Amino acid sequence: QVQLVESGGGLVQAGGSLRLSCAASGLTFSTYAMGWFRQAPGKEREFVAAISWSGSTTYYTDSMKGRFSISRDNAKNTVYLQMNSLKPEDTAVYSCAADRGAYPSRRAYEYDYWGQGTQVTVSS
Repeated sequence: QVQLVESGGGLVQAGGSLRLSCAASGLTFSTYAMGWFRQAPGKEREFVAAISWSGSTTYYTDSMKGRFSISRDNAKNTVYLQMNSLKPEDTAVYSCAADRGAYPSRRAYEYDYWGQGTQVTVSS
């Protein structure tokens, strides 16, 4: 059974930082591209970042480029999202997802497995 478990969310002041983790089990992690998405109340799910199976290719939404950084440790079956200079508009539930394709995608429908998400709240 595939499981993706996010952690690291919480309440932070604007300008602060958080590092999210997503631990995967039940799949051959090193063969999956991984992505992070977020959903704020009343809004559609939004692509945040994605990384290829090897970690050599990454994609970001333009508004997050330079503030967020995605990385992975295949030995630990974990993908990370480092978030810096957080803004109140970054408040959302952040979810990780796994894609059987080797290369990362910005499209949620291409992902095969999803975690439950972790809440990030940024206060002003």
